[in-house]
Amino acid sequence: MEFELLKKDTSSEARAGILTTGHGQIETPIFMPVGTVGSVKAVTQQQLNEEIKAQIILGNTYHLYLRPGTEVLEAAGGLHKFMKWEKPILTDSGGYQVFSLAANRKLNEDGAMFQSHIDGSRHLFTPEKVIDIQRIIGADIIMAFDECPPYPSEYGYARTSMELTHRWLARCVKQMAETEPKYGYSQSLFPIIQGSTFKDLRAASSEFIAGMECDGNAIGGLSVGEPEEMMYEMCALCCEYLPKDKPRYLMGVGTPWNILENIALGVDMFDCVMPTRNGRNGMLFTTKGVINIKNKRWATDFSPIDDGLDNLASQYYTKAYLRHLFVASEILGLQIASIHNLAFYLHLVKQARTHILQGDYMQWKNEMIPILKQRL
Repeated sequence: MEFELLKKDTSSEARAGILTTGHGQIETPIFMPVGTVGSVKAVTQQQLNEEIKAQIILGNTYHLYLRPGTEVLEAAGGLHKFMKWEKPILTDSGGYQVFSLAANRKLNEDGAMFQSHIDGSRHLFTPEKVIDIQRIIGADIIMAFDECPPYPSEYGYARTSMELTHRWLARCVKQMAETEPKYGYSQSLFPIIQGSTFKDLRAASSEFIAGMECDGNAIGGLSVGEPEEMMYEMCALCCEYLPKDKPRYLMGVGTPWNILENIALGVDMFDCVMPTRNGRNGMLFTTKGVINIKNKRWATDFSPIDDGLDNLASQYYTKAYLRHLFVASEILGLQIASIHNLAFYLHLVKQARTHILQGDYMQWKNEMIPILKQRL
């Protein structure tokens, strides 16, 4: 994997680059649609490619391990071939499930014991096993196994958790070095910074992760309930320590304005379920602000969903029609809303990249955020 930094904004830490993987190039900053089980909910791969113009998507180790399972994925030749997606894929290691499935897991030095949410069966994830599973999945970017502490966390717990994540990372790096990719292209490991919202822990974790000299680095444990300003503070601190010549991935973030603010801090890569999850509930992010399409005010609005976007779903269908689909509980409504929101997110980061290259990112960002936040 290679990362070329093309330009840094003159008035912020915002960066524009090109990330090259075995499945093609990614123009950064980039938003990555979440396809947890090998499917971005309610959206086809053709729509991801042609309408949304996604450059990379995510899969999840924990969920793909349970279904369809590593035997099926290996027989298919990896997730790319299984789901017919020819562009890059990043897989989350399952570390977030350590956080989100807290009632059904037990942690120790060796790893995390999970109880399947599907059938109750028990499974042990170790750093080594997680790397092996991601090798089989065939992701271009593999995430290290970590623990994501909740917010708020006690200082002692956050430090113990961070130190465990660091020890697990050393084992992930070793397992990567001792194994080979299965499908003829390279795979890159990204370690994950933890430390909750404690500055000294975030600094220590950032230094440790940077010192591992992996192909890229991730910032984890944010967007888990902490105030937005605290997220920005922690992200900025982490970026101070991370190498400038490698991509930076802020995990699980977030709203359109979160993304623009964190781009200004030096982040290159983002993912979040928000565009599809909120879309399925009738919340649309648009170039003019946030719309609740279920509101009666849209019942006779025959204007396009968003005439500021050039994708088919946003231009072709009207607000009135999309509202009708939601009121009638038609599945097509969920699909149109999901496509629109994802297309908007990809449009937004593309615009951000353009303004970084033009050298006026901060001025554009400061003008855009109040517009994006307003409720229509």
